[in-house]
Amino acid sequence: MSRLIGIAAVASLALLVRFAAAQEPAKRDAPAPTREELIKKLEADLTNVKLIGRFTVSGREDREPRAEEYTVTSAMKLPEGDVWLIKARIKYGDKDATVPIPLEIKWAGDTPVITLTDLAIPGLGTFTSRVVIYDNRYAGTWQHGKVGGNLFGRIEKAQEEKAEAK
Repeated sequence: MSRLIGIAAVASLALLVRFAAAQEPAKRDAPAPTREELIKKLEADLTNVKLIGRFTVSGREDREPRAEEYTVTSAMKLPEGDVWLIKARIKYGDKDATVPIPLEIKWAGDTPVITLTDLAIPGLGTFTSRVVIYDNRYAGTWQHGKVGGNLFGRIEKAQEEKAEAK
């Protein structure tokens, strides 16, 4: 009986591998998006959105991750290099401010990585961070002085204020 189960498992695995292999050529045939297309998509994906998630603090792994929320009103690639201007409302601890933030976004293939290194944000402090954006989710690391940790969450389109007022 156990031999019959083993044979069935191997046959099922073989079918799954064949199915996956049959699907793979369609993915390879699709042309890779151009850099311009990736930039336009990211500008749209990061405009009028909320990043809603949680963050951890290194050395305090016994505590639950704390809630965080960023509202991005606009994201625009600037003409020079990898610099973007992100206008965001940042809630961090007891701070709540809307600021324009020039930052670098690097690309790992088709995946954007937000890159901050010792960036001073007026009223909030100096931050270092690496955040990957993919499929309406974000995840990464953060550092604020001697304190740092991880962050992760989802990206949702923000409701228009008129809709929120109802």
